[in-house]
Amino acid sequence: MTAKITSPYDQSFVKEVELITKNEVEDVLITAQNLFNDQSNWLPAYQRIEILEKAASIMNERSEELIQIAISEGGKPYKDSKAEILRAIKGVKLAAEHISQIKGEQIPMELTEASLNRIAFTTTEPIGVVAAVSAFNHTMNLAVHQIATAIAAGCPVIFKPSINTPLSGLALADILKEAGLPEGWLQVVLCDNETAELLVTDPRIHFFSFIGSAKVGWSLNSKLAPGTRSALEHGGAAPVIVEKDADFSEMIPDLVKGAFYHAGQVCVSVQKIYVNQEICEQFIEQLSEATKKLIVGNPFDETTDVGSLITPKEVDRVEQWINEAIEEGAKLITGGKRISDTCFEPTVLFDPSEKSKVSNLEIFGPVVCIYPFTDRDEAIKKANALDVHFQAAVFTKNIDIALDTVKKLNATAVMVNDHTAFRVDWMPFGGRDASGLGMGGISYTINEMTREKMMVFKSKSL
Repeated sequence: MTAKITSPYDQSFVKEVELITKNEVEDVLITAQNLFNDQSNWLPAYQRIEILEKAASIMNERSEELIQIAISEGGKPYKDSKAEILRAIKGVKLAAEHISQIKGEQIPMELTEASLNRIAFTTTEPIGVVAAVSAFNHTMNLAVHQIATAIAAGCPVIFKPSINTPLSGLALADILKEAGLPEGWLQVVLCDNETAELLVTDPRIHFFSFIGSAKVGWSLNSKLAPGTRSALEHGGAAPVIVEKDADFSEMIPDLVKGAFYHAGQVCVSVQKIYVNQEICEQFIEQLSEATKKLIVGNPFDETTDVGSLITPKEVDRVEQWINEAIEEGAKLITGGKRISDTCFEPTVLFDPSEKSKVSNLEIFGPVVCIYPFTDRDEAIKKANALDVHFQAAVFTKNIDIALDTVKKLNATAVMVNDHTAFRVDWMPFGGRDASGLGMGGISYTINEMTREKMMVFKSKSL
């Protein structure tokens, strides 16, 4: 059984890949379980560091090749794909660097009479077999966040990439093998959803890492075996509050980038912008002018700003949602039309109904909505109204307004005078409420993939 990988931009054939069957899942699990159960197989810290450092070096040498792979399967424009590969290389280095920080601590004794003559300390061990299910939108960087972290923690990892974009994960696996990762420590499995569910819900899985839709993530999480730890990263509506003293010269470029980067197919893409009524007209004018200047087209062209959506089906969906929003009262400021079967115009809508899909669901497309406000607290209340809460932003020069807004917005991170999609890989990153579970980021994920063991030693000589 195979799957054909096609270019999101022109639907041209890229590669055909083999899929595993349900029967083959057992072999995958046995391989991983056997490696973990026999501690003589465990990779010592120095070896994990060497493997990851060498992998980062190989990735750097082959960065152009990796960029081309990412573009061919994911459709992200060249300049953004290049930035992603550079981030991925840095991510592997961060994972290697954090290994030295995987450590326990001494637990104080003799604080009570019952604890006399004892010394206690914790050690940190790998949690066990990791099953990682990934999304399509950052083909290499997401693979690094789920694979390199598991290797750094000392865990065998089974990686299931999106069936639309498996090639970057396979390329990373080849690089890690070349860097010295022993057989079986990383298994990349390509399969359908039913087979993936069979894999991740098996009791031999100790940690489940998921990046993708909330519907799938929460469903799988509910079916995990008892004791399986999980980390889920879903999406959000990324609200932004814009006050009347905001700096237009910095804000507009930031928001355009944050809204239309990778055609809006980002879990923290700018989607809902609440603008003070006093500057709303000026804001709309400048944002729409900047949006119209974006170059949409072939992702291999280094001048392209916005590429294609992942499938033609997604173009159909985005078009339908926009048309529905307009019928329900939204004003179309710019865009609103498909360019081809795979590309859609960057679109700005003004004041859509709060009941419209573009207002209450994650769009995951090149669409941004503007809502005027006169009362900031009311705007914040609307921004918090959905059940998804990930990253948010506020633009203002007033420190008191900034701090007050940060405090009141329901989000795991609030950017001040920056767009919602800002991220570096050493910071904590994750959603709350329906947007996810646990906290990602290279070091945070590594720590999640470990568990503590305490030793208490009793001796009369102590």
